[in-house]
Amino acid sequence: MSETMRAVEITDAGGPEVLKLCERPMPQAKPGQVVIKVAYAGVNRPDALQRAGAYAPPPTASDLPGLEASGEIVALGEGVSGWQVGDQVCALLPGGGYAEYVATPAAHCLPVPEGMAMKEAACLCETYFTVWSNVFQRGRLKAGERFLIHGGSSGIGTTAIQLAREFGARVFVTVGSQEKAAACARLGAERTIVYKDEDFVEVMREEGGADLILDMVGGLYIPRNLRALADDGRLVQIAFLQGPKAEVNFAQVMTRRLTITGSTLRPQSDLAKAKIAESLLEHVWPLLDAGKIGPVMDSEFDLSEAAEAHARMENGGHIGKIVLKVA
Repeated sequence: MSETMRAVEITDAGGPEVLKLCERPMPQAKPGQVVIKVAYAGVNRPDALQRAGAYAPPPTASDLPGLEASGEIVALGEGVSGWQVGDQVCALLPGGGYAEYVATPAAHCLPVPEGMAMKEAACLCETYFTVWSNVFQRGRLKAGERFLIHGGSSGIGTTAIQLAREFGARVFVTVGSQEKAAACARLGAERTIVYKDEDFVEVMREEGGADLILDMVGGLYIPRNLRALADDGRLVQIAFLQGPKAEVNFAQVMTRRLTITGSTLRPQSDLAKAKIAESLLEHVWPLLDAGKIGPVMDSEFDLSEAAEAHARMENGGHIGKIVLKVA
């Protein structure tokens, strides 16, 4: 095996053009880790934030972007059980996915679902870990509840629609175009709100208010989200496309018993992520194996075209997931 590999690095903080091909040393499997020969790597918003200089990787993580991938295990670290060299997996990564090989904790790997291609499998972990932990564990979504998803046509949104549908919730989404609205409706959204044409606060109040809102916009959406919630409703914040600051009247939080929470995945401990993986394997992987849910695919780029992939994601026209073909 070669001592170096092709990878895409962030040469400086900036736009997509700062992503460049490079040669890097092969990663080594530390205790508890596996090394994966990457077939495909998923492209996600945190990658773009890291590239722009707004989301530093944890101190122990690779400086290369890429938080999810699919591929074949080629090396096992000390103490790894349950996996063997040659196993095909999809994995949540601490970073380093934009490369031919990547190391990650063995407990953050999951089997490629039955009948699923590597291209689709690469798109599972970042979004499914995020949606499952925030919507179902933190947000406690239950059957019959009204669930509003902002950015319904994103990778996170398309995943959340399908999971909520399978677990019996009523799904409402905001999107930016009729094309995106149609895509969300096909996945099971009961009501699609094109935010340029309708006010989601008015729509949700007419419906009785949202029991749960999943938001990645932030900014001016934060006080509007609180108005759109039903009494005892929950707001789960997972990103801030419009910024993390807003002015909020907390009297309504008290009088209407609202819950505001949120999380981000990457800084969480290896153990916390391993527990999410266990829960996914039990509750969600059977749905993937049965073909009841799956990633919505937007586009594929070669590893050398990472800059184009980022431009595609940031222009906002995509529906579903963008991947890099590595192998």
